[in-house]
Amino acid sequence: MPSINSARILILATDGYERSELRHPLDNLKNHGARVEIASLTKAPIKSWIDKDWGDAVDVDLTVGEVSVDDFDALLIPGGQINPDLLRADKGAVELVKRFVQSGKPVAAICHGPWLLVEAGALKGRKATSYASIKTDLMNAGAAWRDEAVVTDEGIITSRSPNDLDAFVAKIIEEVEEGRHERRAA
Repeated sequence: MPSINSARILILATDGYERSELRHPLDNLKNHGARVEIASLTKAPIKSWIDKDWGDAVDVDLTVGEVSVDDFDALLIPGGQINPDLLRADKGAVELVKRFVQSGKPVAAICHGPWLLVEAGALKGRKATSYASIKTDLMNAGAAWRDEAVVTDEGIITSRSPNDLDAFVAKIIEEVEEGRHERRAA
């Protein structure tokens, strides 16, 4: 079981990520000592989406194809509408999420981020939450949807919106320190 101050966490994102849903976990996890890296579809910096317009950008450390699940202790998927929609259309990104789920390592998704969990087939028979507008998508994928700030089921962490970020990050830290989770097939 890794301590958060020695953990290595991967954020999977692309253009159109909700700024607060990437920046808040990134900064807070780093402040707790975790090494946090960002993977995307290309190595070019990715732009946030904030208040109906493009925001600032963050640098990308790895492409999806360069990621080895063995090198990381957890995966985090920020939301926004654009980011997870683009990622769920990319076969490599979906396969990466599947590999993390199969590894038993914590996988966290917030807002529209659970769309990637749906695409990866990771929510069937599991409790989860999301931004309310994709509730039906999760339920159609077999999830038992809850209207709660954070829902965890066998190390798969889901959260609703930027209003829940403190609880989301706290749960990520807790799950990382618990280590791998034995998961039934979704």
